[in-house]
Amino acid sequence: MDYDSIPSSPISVVSTFSSPFEGSPKGNDSTRKPLSLWPGMYHSPVTKALWETRSKTFERLLDPPLDAPPQSELLTKTPSQSKMTILYNFSTDYILREQYRDPWNEVRIGKLLEDLDALAGTISVKHCSDVDSTTRPLYLVTASVDKMVLKKPISVDIDLKIVGAVVWVGRSSIEIQLEVTQPPTEITDGSESVALTANFIFVARDYKTGKAAPVNRLSPETEQEKMLYEASETRNNLRKRKFKEDRKEIENGEMNRFEALLAEGRIFCDMPALADRDSILLRNTRLENSLICQPQQRNIHGRIFGGFLMHRAFELAFSTAYAFAGIMPSFLEVDHVDFLKPVDVGDFLRFKSCVLYTESENSDLPLINIEVVAHVTRPELRSSEVSNRFYFTFTVRPEAKAMNDGFRIRKVVPATEEEARTILARMEADSL
Repeated sequence: MDYDSIPSSPISVVSTFSSPFEGSPKGNDSTRKPLSLWPGMYHSPVTKALWETRSKTFERLLDPPLDAPPQSELLTKTPSQSKMTILYNFSTDYILREQYRDPWNEVRIGKLLEDLDALAGTISVKHCSDVDSTTRPLYLVTASVDKMVLKKPISVDIDLKIVGAVVWVGRSSIEIQLEVTQPPTEITDGSESVALTANFIFVARDYKTGKAAPVNRLSPETEQEKMLYEASETRNNLRKRKFKEDRKEIENGEMNRFEALLAEGRIFCDMPALADRDSILLRNTRLENSLICQPQQRNIHGRIFGGFLMHRAFELAFSTAYAFAGIMPSFLEVDHVDFLKPVDVGDFLRFKSCVLYTESENSDLPLINIEVVAHVTRPELRSSEVSNRFYFTFTVRPEAKAMNDGFRIRKVVPATEEEARTILARMEADSL
């Protein structure tokens, strides 16, 4: 089967619910397929659109032929061969609009994270596809989200577009860049502008052995593609170097900052009545929730969909920032996401969040940095392992801050050495 048969033309997204209102857009479209999942069950319109687009092409991945040989010869592909576009017709499909609306008439960021992961996964499979249908396909998993930046609010009343393509490959890793764009409104000038950018990193594994598997090469053609490739190469080398240097930095020059962070925390623990009222212990910013992973949340490989995990982590991070600041937070960035271990259907998953540190030097744009850690907990085995780490940055909405004259962002201080090391490591990563 030819995996390159996945269409490169834009894929239109439609609402996944039938209209309860007579005469509503899309409500009487007889060409739409019946849907078995209804409100209250996990289902993304983009996931559905991608599945309908790729259903025949991806059927081998549902039951991979493990006895088939691996791909014998790597192909060389261009970024344009993996390019895909998703269109949200918010202006005409108001049921779709309601599925994505948040309380402030903007797009729900957590739901958008699901869609970005789903599209990035499809692009990675498209790049790694082999024209030989007799070979066994690769097992592709999300390794991390390198960076995701919200450049402007995303309205839910205006059509939305996501465009993505592979921008860099290593031996067994692939980087996909996605851009979310919206056309200008009546009160804004200019052409269609980028609202959000995201970089996903996927790794390839052999279905049979589980070991790292080589992926098709990438040959950028245009100047823009070459520039993106070089930028990704630089980031990848920086990640590798930073990983090796982290411990040395704490041992050879970070001790002063380390001790300074702990000093104020010791006052809170030992002499709380004398502690700075403009500071708060990290442990007092924590929130937590838990869930059992359900079959509706699985991906094509039978594991829990990475976008679903990001969605849940984002909403806990948003709640943590809200409870900490005391006024409505505004999302800025996903600083980094690590997918350390797969999560399976039936796993008992616990999400634990905290405010790691704040930056209030710029009073117009104070920053709240949130960590969310997901643990796969197995009570029968008395074990708990970290499966994912998420880092989000929020600020506060200017209109909300203007209504609160006494608003201030507290400084967060650690009470333990482990907390201090985590804060330092995140500060270093965010400064790169």
